[in-house]
Amino acid sequence: MRLKYYLQNKVVHISMYIVLMGLIQFMLYMFKVPSPLMISILILMLTFIILEVTYDYNRKKDFFNEFLENLDQLDKKYLITEIIKKPNFIEGKIIYESLQDINKNIYEEIEQYKNSVSDFKEYIEMWIHEVKIPIASSVLILHNNKPDTVKKVQLQINRIESYVEQVLYYVRSKNAEKDYLIKQCNLKEIINSVVRKNKDILISKHIAINVEDVSESILSDSKWLEFIINQIISNSIKYSKDESPKISFRSESKEGKIILHIEDNGLGINKSDLPRVFNKSFTGENGRGNSSSTGMGLYLCKKLCNKIGHFIEVNSEKNIFTRVSITFNCDEYYKDVR
Repeated sequence: MRLKYYLQNKVVHISMYIVLMGLIQFMLYMFKVPSPLMISILILMLTFIILEVTYDYNRKKDFFNEFLENLDQLDKKYLITEIIKKPNFIEGKIIYESLQDINKNIYEEIEQYKNSVSDFKEYIEMWIHEVKIPIASSVLILHNNKPDTVKKVQLQINRIESYVEQVLYYVRSKNAEKDYLIKQCNLKEIINSVVRKNKDILISKHIAINVEDVSESILSDSKWLEFIINQIISNSIKYSKDESPKISFRSESKEGKIILHIEDNGLGINKSDLPRVFNKSFTGENGRGNSSSTGMGLYLCKKLCNKIGHFIEVNSEKNIFTRVSITFNCDEYYKDVR
């Protein structure tokens, strides 16, 4: 708060003080008060006014400077009332109490919004679990009948199940709570589980799977990681080439971390598209030629990896390969998230 702005705001009061001093001096003159006494009274009045203005300016300056400084440092501006002190001047008290009322109203609105989102999340998760039951039953029925037509229907049901699962993890990725549990997982078992889940479409497209030198033990949430790897494999299948398609898995230890590489020899990704592959709904050049592309798979992989402390990146060369690498942290991170 600058003195110039304060004085501009107090110009009426200061003008009234000057007029009042002039009137008092005029009355003293009319009553023939000696000049030395008149000057003394004038100096006394000026001293009082200067002290009053200085005190008022300093307390308001301290409050508003602290207010603006704290407000500038806060990410969530509505929390300002939690850190500022109640001022001792009337304008500041009105501002403070008004902010308290506004803040209370905001908290109530946020709480209602949280409850609404929580109810919606619970409903979606319940719906997903319910709809997966008839899907699983249909898969079981079809599994016992293997004509070509039935196989095609089963592939479509598997696609539906994949999209339903995608919705489930999309909802979970938006939730601030920890739906996950970081613990020791067998990476090879998770990979094998995902491969088994996709075995029908892998066989139908003649895609070879190669699992080599995969570390057995990593720290992660097994279900979340299974979903992430499944999304990556789904992309590899979707953008595979007709000639000798394959998907390879391997891991390496580097600087105390474990890195899983999932690589295919499919269509690859344009260099210009690589920086945006994790963007929501981004399908790129390959996706524009594929009606089943949603642009949500890698977006969700990135979101979920961020939540559980993994790092994911994509490297690719057009028509040669695409490699997705997931880096797993070690004990230090586990201690934090546990």
